[in-house]
Amino acid sequence: MLSQQSQVMGGILFLSLVTVESGGAFMARVVLGRQPATALQTSFFRAGHAHAGVLILAALVAQVFVDATDLSGVFEWVARSGIALAAILMPAGFFLSVIRPGTEQPNRLVLLLPIGATLLGVGAATLGIGLLAAA
Repeated sequence: MLSQQSQVMGGILFLSLVTVESGGAFMARVVLGRQPATALQTSFFRAGHAHAGVLILAALVAQVFVDATDLSGVFEWVARSGIALAAILMPAGFFLSVIRPGTEQPNRLVLLLPIGATLLGVGAATLGIGLLAAA
């Protein structure tokens, strides 16, 4: 049985897959040449779309594993939310840093990438340590 926290986070994450689906439609337009994009934009859009899908799935799996640990308080929150926050911040960094038409260089929002990567690493490490400690 899933905890209430996992159910709520899982519901949010599954609903967020709808945004990944619409991103896939956008990517199809870019790749088919129906949406103008520079080479940088195409690369960043692909990376953002891929990171969104993979990290949402990782965040969903993490919910089940958090329930298998003895983590509580801030450590539970970090393990439960770190990967999910990375699933928002990293794709946002890829997309929003090159969103203006004809962009050849990412803007400052590219800083969302290392912030998201840090949250991913901290969340995954916290969860991994929690799982090993509960074993």
